[in-house]
Amino acid sequence: MAVYGIGNPLIDLLCFVSDEDIDNLSLFKGTMNLIDEDKRKEIVDYLKKKEILYSCGGSCPNTMVTLKSLGVETTLAGGIGHDELGDMYKTRLKELGVHDELVKNDAATGTSIILVTEDRERTMCTFLGANRNFDSKDVNLESAKKADIFYFTGYMWDTEPQQRAIRKVLEVKKECNFLVAFDIADPFAVGRYRQTFFDLINESVDIVFANSEEARYLIDNYDAYECAKSIGKLCPTAIVKNGKKGSFISSNGKIHEIPIYGTSKPVDTTGAGDTYASGFLYGIEKGYDVVNCGRIASFLAGEIINQIGAQFTIERSEKLKKHLEENFPTY
Repeated sequence: MAVYGIGNPLIDLLCFVSDEDIDNLSLFKGTMNLIDEDKRKEIVDYLKKKEILYSCGGSCPNTMVTLKSLGVETTLAGGIGHDELGDMYKTRLKELGVHDELVKNDAATGTSIILVTEDRERTMCTFLGANRNFDSKDVNLESAKKADIFYFTGYMWDTEPQQRAIRKVLEVKKECNFLVAFDIADPFAVGRYRQTFFDLINESVDIVFANSEEARYLIDNYDAYECAKSIGKLCPTAIVKNGKKGSFISSNGKIHEIPIYGTSKPVDTTGAGDTYASGFLYGIEKGYDVVNCGRIASFLAGEIINQIGAQFTIERSEKLKKHLEENFPTY
């Protein structure tokens, strides 16, 4: 098994709304908001007259699903509930071929309400539910030890049990020699855990992903190039995604600029970062250099924002897989 991920399996509820709707719900546009059961119910009740699309998601899960669809073996660990949504999630992973190490507990399966405004910006409201209870005891360490890459996101730091689960895997890194890939995932997470993330990247991480805002919070610099350069001093490979301007990759002290591919007018940006990570890790698994890893990542991110939802269909994945096999590493 090539990539082992610990993440938050969430049932996504995607809905198109107006800026006024965002204001009425007292949300900050373009952010990820952790919500409780009461706020989840308030939002769902508000959206009752609108069309809602349901799917199995979550940041790390999206990356694991996309990697598997491209032919890379993946394992997903996380917490779900003893409920219909939890069963739905397990069924979907089986259909997609992702190795399932989800652990059930007494809380409800988590949900993520994704509100997309007319400018295609997404505002996410996440109810962690059963994910909050996933702890070190739930980690199948033997699976982690067999992986080439261990992948997780900054969202894991919002609960102490999940932090313990991540650290349990990191403790065996030296004896197993797998790569550690970390997606910062959320600027507000950096605000809460800046020093922790700084130390984590410096001490345990081989590949770090950040968008320009997350990098700015971490490094205190508005220049994406300079952020990539600074983060690159902490770990071997640092990627800073700079929106429509492409991305920068710092690898062993050298900075590479990667252009964007695809549309500059996205249909839905949900999952763009997750897909970028899957493309880069796909390239690592295939043995490509970091420039081609970045080009693959940028290409796939450009494809995902041209559709609704954070995962490709099985049919679309097959076409993309064939395209990558035929066009890389010389794109």
